[in-house]
This record gives sequence, structure tokens and C-alpha cells, in this order.
Amino acid sequence: MDGIDAALLRTDGDRVLEIGPKLAAPYDTDFRDRLRGVIGEDPVGDVEALAAELTLRHAAAVAELLEICGDRFAAPELIGFHGHTVFHRPARRITRQIGDGALLAAQTQIPVVADFRSRDVASGGEGAPLAPLFHAALSADLEKPLAVLNVGGVANVTWIGEGGEILAFDTGPGNALIDDWVMAATGQPMDEDGHLARGGWVNSDALRQLMDNGYFGRQPPKSLDRNDFSLEAVSGLSPADGAATLSAFSAAAVAKAAEHFPAPAKRWLVCGGGRHNETIMKMFAEGLRARVDPVEAVGWDGDFLEAQAFAFLAVRSVRGRSLSLPTTTGVRSPQTGGTLFMPSGSA
Repeated sequence: MDGIDAALLRTDGDRVLEIGPKLAAPYDTDFRDRLRGVIGEDPVGDVEALAAELTLRHAAAVAELLEICGDRFAAPELIGFHGHTVFHRPARRITRQIGDGALLAAQTQIPVVADFRSRDVASGGEGAPLAPLFHAALSADLEKPLAVLNVGGVANVTWIGEGGEILAFDTGPGNALIDDWVMAATGQPMDEDGHLARGGWVNSDALRQLMDNGYFGRQPPKSLDRNDFSLEAVSGLSPADGAATLSAFSAAAVAKAAEHFPAPAKRWLVCGGGRHNETIMKMFAEGLRARVDPVEAVGWDGDFLEAQAFAFLAVRSVRGRSLSLPTTTGVRSPQTGGTLFMPSGSA
């Protein structure tokens, strides 16, 4: 819920041929609060109006990105538009993202691929994570086994084996619980650089209670909704101790996830907002018996991998290529996905 990431990518859907400019368009506090209200099974507020506003903000981000590009890059042929996930319950065959692909195509006059997750969920998959095939394409020349850890609201990992095998799943909470705790305790939207957690102590009883969840023992692939875990276990702690304990929870969940790998990862590359949290990164290094680095160590941009991934997946979608595999989402067979929206007047 930080804002919109936009990135330009040249790809054939198999290889990453060129990475172009990117930009971030942060949400203002009012919009972020209204967006928070529509998350969950029982949204609060006008969902359709918010979805339209979200889409127009994306159109503005596309226009700004193209202005940055100028004449240095050819006009984009396609937009991958994920929208914002507001409810995700794959066991009930439900996944909801808000955002209007048709409106975005009309506003930008560029074809748009949206609705990336529905077909996977309808076919028995978890609908997430969807970035693993992009991670594999990016890491073609890196030493394996390799783990790419994305720490967003929920954390997910892509394990890539020496022969190109892929296993992917959600590890557990990433930043979501920490953000919610810090907002409730201090009024700030996040624990900047892990500063609050760094001044606290991990409560072992609360951590044990948080880890006492059947999700961690389930065999992957598996996925989570942002609100699958609660703050109840840390409710009596100080702001700093709560932040420290929730940070330790995110790290412990990742260490537990590594037990599911077919072979230990020789290296972990961390992307997403969580890699800026020095406290969590230190906890990852302590809990994983491998090298842990932000993805910038191999020349990737960890703030924009998700935006680049959906550009990559959009190309795969229009070419009828798979977006998910049995080992990434648990779907019965490799699935393509996405819905193509053409600009008005296009064939």
C-alpha cells in the first residue's frame, strides 16, 4: 500500500533483453487509508470508485514514465497491470484484485493485460506467487541453488535448483504485521530501517505463539492473505518489543521455509521493501546458513522487480505461455492467464 511502481522492460517472455527506466508514485495518506478500508472480505467504502481512482493513478504513472523515457526507447507495446489484491482465499477459489484493465487501456491507448491470478486459482492453484518465472529468467547465469526472497506485506521465496527446477511459496508475514503494529503503536506507517525493532527485545513466548501455526508445516506450494495472522500475541508488549518480536517472526518463518527446499540454497537474494529494514536483514543472516544479500548485489533493482515481473508475465500471457507451474502455485498443470484489454478503436 505504499504506492505504484512502474518499470519498462524489453522481453520475449523467456529472456530479459533490456531493463529501462522506472519510477515510484507514492500514495498520499488519504488514499492509502481508503485503500486499507477495502481490503478484506467485507470492504468499507465505495470499491468501484476506489478501483477507478487506482486505475487513473496507474495511467498517470505510465504517462510520467513515458515522459522520462523520451525518445530513448520505442513506445511500449503492452502494459502488465496487476491492480491491488484486496482478498485472497484460494481454498475457496477466491482471489480479488481491484483495478480496471479496460479503463487503463483507454486512458493510455496501450493494450493492457490484467487479472493475472484468476485462472490459476480456478484451476486449483494458490494464485501466488507469480514472480518465480521472472526470477528464473533474471538469474539464468547465477550460481544455484539460489533463493530469491521477496519481502513485501507477505514474504515469498523462489528456490531455483542447479538444473533450473523451481519451487515457490509464501514463507509467512513480511512487513504487513510490522507495519500494522507500528501504525497502531506510534502512528507511523512503517518501522523505518528497523530502528524501532532495534531498540526492543524479542519476546520468546510471543514468538513461540506466533510460530505455532499449521501453515509453517504445510508442504509447498502454498500462499497467504495479508491478514492471515494477527497482532494478538504481541498485544501487551511495548512498541519496540512488539516490533522486535514481529521482525523475528518474519525471519523465523523464512528459516522454517528453507526446510522445505529440495537442497539448501547457496545464496539468498532479498528484494522488496523489507530489504531496507536493517534489523530484519540481520535476523535473516543469523537464521539462514547461507550468504544473504540485497538483490542489488547482482545488479537487480529490488524496488522494481515486481513491476518488471508483471511486464514479463504480460508478454508471456499474450503469447499463451505459462505464468504458473505445479511447483510455484500448486496448480494441477502449467497455466497461462491474464485478460487482454485493447484500447478503444483497436482491432
